[in-house]
Amino acid sequence: MPGIDKLPIEETLEDSPQNELSAATHLTSKLLKEYEKQRFPLGGDDEVMSSTLQQFSKVIDELSSCHAVLSTQLADAMMFPITQFKERDLKEILTLKEVFQIASNDHDAAINRYSRLSKKRENDKVKYEVTEDVYTSRKKQHQTMMHYFCALNTLQYKKKIALLEPLLGYMQAQISFFKMGSENLNDQLEEFLTNIGTSVQNVRREMDNDVETMQQTIEDLEVASDPLYVPDPDPTKFPVNRNLTRKAGYLNARNKTGLVSSTWDRQFYFTQGGNLMSQARGDVAGGLAMDIDNCSVMAVDCEDRRYCFQITSFDGKKSSILQAESKKDHEEWICTINNISKQIYLSENPEEIAARVNQSALEAVTPSPSFQQRHESLRPAAQSRPPTARTSSSGSLGSESTNLAALSLDSLVAPDTPIQFDIISPVCEDQPGQAKAFGQGGRRTNPFGESGGGTKSETEDSILHQLFIVRFLGSMEVKSDDNPDVVYETMRQILAARAIHNIFRMTESHLLVTCDCLKLIDPQTQVTRLTFPLPSVVLYATHQENKRLFGFVLRTSGGRSESNLSSVCYIFESNNEGEKICDSVGLAKQIALHAELDRRASEKQKEIERVKEKQQKELSKQKQIEKDLEEQSRLIAASSRPNQASSEGQFVVLSSSQSEESDLGEEGKKRESEA
Repeated sequence: MPGIDKLPIEETLEDSPQNELSAATHLTSKLLKEYEKQRFPLGGDDEVMSSTLQQFSKVIDELSSCHAVLSTQLADAMMFPITQFKERDLKEILTLKEVFQIASNDHDAAINRYSRLSKKRENDKVKYEVTEDVYTSRKKQHQTMMHYFCALNTLQYKKKIALLEPLLGYMQAQISFFKMGSENLNDQLEEFLTNIGTSVQNVRREMDNDVETMQQTIEDLEVASDPLYVPDPDPTKFPVNRNLTRKAGYLNARNKTGLVSSTWDRQFYFTQGGNLMSQARGDVAGGLAMDIDNCSVMAVDCEDRRYCFQITSFDGKKSSILQAESKKDHEEWICTINNISKQIYLSENPEEIAARVNQSALEAVTPSPSFQQRHESLRPAAQSRPPTARTSSSGSLGSESTNLAALSLDSLVAPDTPIQFDIISPVCEDQPGQAKAFGQGGRRTNPFGESGGGTKSETEDSILHQLFIVRFLGSMEVKSDDNPDVVYETMRQILAARAIHNIFRMTESHLLVTCDCLKLIDPQTQVTRLTFPLPSVVLYATHQENKRLFGFVLRTSGGRSESNLSSVCYIFESNNEGEKICDSVGLAKQIALHAELDRRASEKQKEIERVKEKQQKELSKQKQIEKDLEEQSRLIAASSRPNQASSEGQFVVLSSSQSEESDLGEEGKKRESEA
C-alpha cells in the first residue's frame, strides 16, 4: 500500500547500530526534502533555505552508508545544539508566553475593575488605586508583549542556526572521521560548505543587530507609550477624531440574563463596511454583531456605568448597549457609527467626505459674513418667489441647495432662536400658551383605538389611525411657514448643533396620525406627551436625501410675542418612513378638509331646512290668523242682529275669549296692512 513505510523482516536477526544510524540518516535526508512543504506562522517562503536543504539532502543520501562509528561525533556536534535549542530557547519562549498570558489576564481584571467605577459615588482614593492598577498592569502587559515579540523574532534566527549548525557539524564529523579527503569530497562541495558556514555567521550577526535594534525600539516605545497606559487619557493631548469610517477596539457589551439582571462581556469589536463585527478572545474569526447601515446611535445612561452608548438597527427591532473604555473612545465610536450609518464609507474618499460634512456642520450655526452678504443680496429674489407645496428635495444637509441660496437665513429662522432638544410636556408652567395650543398632555392613550374605560377617546371617531416610530431631534421657532426650505434649514441647524455640542440622545416616541391631530405617545407608558392639532400643522416635508428625517411647522398663538401667531418647526427621525409619515399627514389633512366641507354643506342644508320650516310656520300662523278673523267677523255679524231689535240702553256683552279673538283680528289686519 503506498504511503506506508514497512520494516524489513529479513533484517530481524541483524542487531547493529550501523543499521539504525543509516536509517536515521536516510530519514534525515527525507525530512530535509520535505522542509519546503512546511508553513511556519511567522516565516515566509525562503527559496535560498529550501535549495540549501535540498543540496544537503543529496549529500546525506550519498554518505548514509558510512555512519557506523559516528555516534560520539554526532552527539557532540549535532545533538547538543538541538538539545540546547529545545531546552533553552523553546523553554524561554514558553515561559514568556505564560508570563504574557498572566499579564494579559491581570490587565483584563484591572480593566474590569476600572469599568465598574461608579460615576454617582466617586471615591478619589478608590479611583486612584484602580487607575494606578490599570497603569501598572497595562505597562507590564506592554513590556511583556514587547519582550515576547522580541523573543519570537529572535527565535526565527535561532531556528535557522539550530537547523544549519548541527548539519554543518555533522558534515565536519563525517569528513574528519573517515578522512575521505578528496576521494569523497570534491572542491565544489567544500566551497558549498564554506558558504554555508559563512551564511550561518552572517545570520548570527544579523540576529545580534536586529536584537539590538529591537531593544532600542522597546525603550523608545516605553517612553512614548507612557500616556497611553492611563485608561482615560487627556483629551487635550489626544483629540477626538470625528472623521473616522472604520474603528476597532475592546468594548463591554451588556447581555440581559433576566428581567432586571444583566452581565457585561468584554469583546473585541471592529467595523467592516456597514457591519459591526465582534470577536471574543480565543476565537479564530469575528462574527456579525449588527448591521449598522441606516442605524441610529446615541449616548445613554445605563445602570451605574460610564461611557455607554446604544445602537438601534434601522427597523428598530434590534438594539445593543456597549460601554467604551474612555470618553475619547466613547465619542469616536459614536461618530464612526454615525458616519457609517450615513453610508459615507461607500464613497472613494470616506474620511475626506466625513471631514467635509463635519466642517459644514460647524459652519451651519455660525455662517461667515460673506455667506450672510450673499444671501442679503439675493433677498429680493426670495421675496418674489411663490410658495410651494411639500416636495422631495435634491441637496444634502451640509450643502447649499439652489432653493436655499435664494432665501435669506433671517427670513427663515428667527434670530437668537434657542433650540429645544428634549420633549417638554405641554402642561409645564413655563409654557402656558403651548399648553392651550396643544391640548392637555400626560393622559394615557391606547394607540390602537381601544378605550379601557367608559370615556370616549377624542380620536376614536377618526377615520385614519396610523402609528409610526419616531425619535425627536429638536424644535425651534421659525419666521416663515409657507416654504419647505424652512424645514430643510431647521434640519440643517438642529443636526449641526447636535454635532457641535455632542448631543446624541434622542427621545423615542410613537407618532399617531389621525384626522384631528398628531400625537406623540410614550411607547412604554402609553401616555400622550404632546398633541398637535392638525389644522395648526401648516407645512410638512421630508429631507432631500436622508428619507428618515422629516419635519413639520406648527402655527400656534403666543410664542415670543403673545399677541401674534408664532410658528415652531419640529424635526424627527424615523425608520425609513419619512415620506410615509408625510403622506399620512397629507392624507389626514385631505380627509379633514373633505370632512369640513361635508360639515359645512350639512350645516348649510340644515340652515335652509330651518328657514323653510320657519317660513312654513309663519304661513300656517298667517292662515290661522285669517281663519280667526273670519270667525270673529261671523260672530260680530251674528251679534249685531239682536242689537238692532233691542232698545237703546241695551248692549251685547262679549266673553273674554271673544275679546281676545277680536284683538288678534285687529293685529292681523295691521300686519296685513304693513305687508
